[in-house]
Amino acid sequence: MKIVVTDAKTITNGDISLDYLKKYGDVEIYDLTDASQTAGRIADADMVIVNKTVLDRENMKEAKNLKYIGLFATGYNNIDIEYAKERGIAVCNAGSYSTSAVAQQVFSYILAHSNRTAEYDAFVREGGWKRSDTFSPFVFPLCELDGKTLGIVGYGNIGKKVAEIARAFGMKVLAHTRTPKENENVQFCGFDTLLENSDYITVHCPLNEASKGLFGEKEFSKMKKTAYFINTARGGVMDEEALVRAIKNGTIAGAAIDVLTTEPMSENCPLFNVKNITVTPHIAWAPIETRLRLMGIVEDNIKAFLDGNTRNNVAK
Repeated sequence: MKIVVTDAKTITNGDISLDYLKKYGDVEIYDLTDASQTAGRIADADMVIVNKTVLDRENMKEAKNLKYIGLFATGYNNIDIEYAKERGIAVCNAGSYSTSAVAQQVFSYILAHSNRTAEYDAFVREGGWKRSDTFSPFVFPLCELDGKTLGIVGYGNIGKKVAEIARAFGMKVLAHTRTPKENENVQFCGFDTLLENSDYITVHCPLNEASKGLFGEKEFSKMKKTAYFINTARGGVMDEEALVRAIKNGTIAGAAIDVLTTEPMSENCPLFNVKNITVTPHIAWAPIETRLRLMGIVEDNIKAFLDGNTRNNVAK
């Protein structure tokens, strides 16, 4: 069994070992794989384990031995699922590993916005408190989360966890999802209702044809002027230029973004260095505990496949 890992650098910088894969075959590990290198590197592989490497019909067609694609990820839009189905190649993803980490990241943004911790720290470092004539200088406006409304778009495992945390802060929770659930602490509603009534909006839906460009000029215009927009899902669910215009024009108050249409950030990314937009480099999923949990799911998927009990196969 030959196992090829195409982009190990995207899931470990040496702090997590991939040696566990050696139990299942001969392993070739590449830090990163350029699109022009993919076909050659996987040509004689039985298993390919990837995070973001694109596996399409063109670069898989010569991989005659390929039986299994494992994902260091929940999303699988980088895999040609229809071609995998044609070939009978199992494509096994890793769901739910990052639920707690992403929900935690969402609230790091919400708390940073409501409590202005970074701004007050900078104020003190610059000597502002030393020059203050009161013990509590009200330089930046603060707000309580208790009683505020959080709108959640997409109500899978992460959306549910975010709602749970929001309720602990005393927030009201609105949710918009294709399949409304029963939950006495969450009000399921139409998309426009959520846009118009939320103080914070956080996105947790997958990127697909229905969600591509879901947040654009029209959607931002329906939000409160005080609304704060958060995207830890996929960059493609929002129009980046429309978001920048909405914030610069005062249509909404601000945003926190962990995902972009092009990653790493391009030289001409419209979100770069824009006031009231916090951008983090796709790290919501990246705590050490989260990535170790991911490795466990990836290994369990491989063992299940080899035992004839394939699990998490999205190419059935």
